[in-house]
Amino acid sequence: MSTAPPPAEIAGIRRRFYLMISSVFVVDAAMTTLYCLVADAWRVFPRNMISGALLLLVANFILARDLFAPIDRFLRGEGVFKDIQRRLTQLPIIAARNVALLILPLWIFRMYAPWFLPAESAAFPWPPLADGITTIVVVTLFFFTYTYFLASDYLAKLCVFLFRHFGRNLELYYGSYARKLGVALLVIAIAPLLAIIVDIYSYDSDKLRTEVLVDVADSLFAMAVAIFFVVRSLLRPVALLTRGMSKVAEGDLAVRVPVTSNDEIGQLTNTFNRMVEGLRDRERIRLTFGKYVSESVANALIQQTAGDSRIQAEARDATVLFTDIDGFTGIAERLPAETLVKAINEYLELVLEPIQRHGGVVNNFIGDGLLVSFNLPLANDDHAASAVATALEIDKLVSGRTFANGVGFGTRIGINTGLVIGGTVGAGDRLSYTLLGDPVNTAARLQELNKTHGTRILVSEATRQRCQDRFAFRNIGTVSVRGRAEPAVIYAVAPRPAVVAA
Repeated sequence: MSTAPPPAEIAGIRRRFYLMISSVFVVDAAMTTLYCLVADAWRVFPRNMISGALLLLVANFILARDLFAPIDRFLRGEGVFKDIQRRLTQLPIIAARNVALLILPLWIFRMYAPWFLPAESAAFPWPPLADGITTIVVVTLFFFTYTYFLASDYLAKLCVFLFRHFGRNLELYYGSYARKLGVALLVIAIAPLLAIIVDIYSYDSDKLRTEVLVDVADSLFAMAVAIFFVVRSLLRPVALLTRGMSKVAEGDLAVRVPVTSNDEIGQLTNTFNRMVEGLRDRERIRLTFGKYVSESVANALIQQTAGDSRIQAEARDATVLFTDIDGFTGIAERLPAETLVKAINEYLELVLEPIQRHGGVVNNFIGDGLLVSFNLPLANDDHAASAVATALEIDKLVSGRTFANGVGFGTRIGINTGLVIGGTVGAGDRLSYTLLGDPVNTAARLQELNKTHGTRILVSEATRQRCQDRFAFRNIGTVSVRGRAEPAVIYAVAPRPAVVAA
């Protein structure tokens, strides 16, 4: 559940962003110091530090403030997530681009300072063209890559923050995991080697030794910094996703993983979240139906929902079976509560087996009774015959059987066929699959009419017609059914196949 972030946490997120951007100057200053130390070029240290501070601190801060402004407004509650999602996704590449655009003129100035500062031309002659261009390109590429992965690492933390406090995840993915790996390999392995090769072809004697030492020192430092942030940036999203998968494997379907990268791993994480949401929905349905129907029926119901925890409402020709225990009120009055509950549970366990085997779905337990549907929500073209066959098996199983060490039950069953409406009703997690329509009410009334006619199974004319001659039906006659304006023709069912009497 998301909670509004405290102002102190927002300030911390903002502060970390500007510290992250400022670290570019720190790395540049460290490389400048290494250069001056190895090459004994302390004379250029002041102007290199000043030029670096002007561009990488002041100018970079101005660009960073503009980059972060929309995100900052959202954190203060002045915008919607949709307005900043593109900026979030592009945060690493824009930050890296800004730094590259500042590094490029900075190092052109440093490499060719004699052109800008003629007084230095004697002490620091112009470098060979190949070395100058290579150095500028390699340094620019390094700072671009460093900033990109540094900003990606920051973005991961920011995304976790947004997920925790606002419940939002990235849904735009402009990055490429393969390109990230390619650039990282280029900067860490190839670029330093290229710089050294160019030195070998550009210098000789002591100057060559000095240039190679400078490149090796700066390369080792740059590689250490780059490797740290590259590895952390690439592996953090994978680690979060792995932890989420482990929780799901342990049965925790409440897990939701923050999307912390703008590439294929981010897409995979988003897909994982949708998958877990689908599993949660299916688990709700399994909890709703799994104890009332067979596993195959429950799985079929889950497939029908197509990722929605609500089974779509529909009207379908179906058969409804309503069963009740004969004389249950009197039985309940004379039995201890524990014995009564035990007997009912044994009874229900017994009658559920034929219901499940014939494709019936228990819609509801109503006290000692059951409301069962055939062909809704699970398709069954032979639903009427399945319902009658189920009723006959239940009657046979219950007759002469005792439960809870001596409690005998008789059962009454009413069956009706017609247009039934089925659908999920309720709110939030309090959902229930419900059957509506006249056939449901009529099935309940037919069950009650068994007491009047001394029968055990009564079916409607519609059900008898669907079954044709597969069962022995005895015409009871036309009777008034409570709740219906029109009288109904009803039939008793004999426990053996026979031809229907005209």
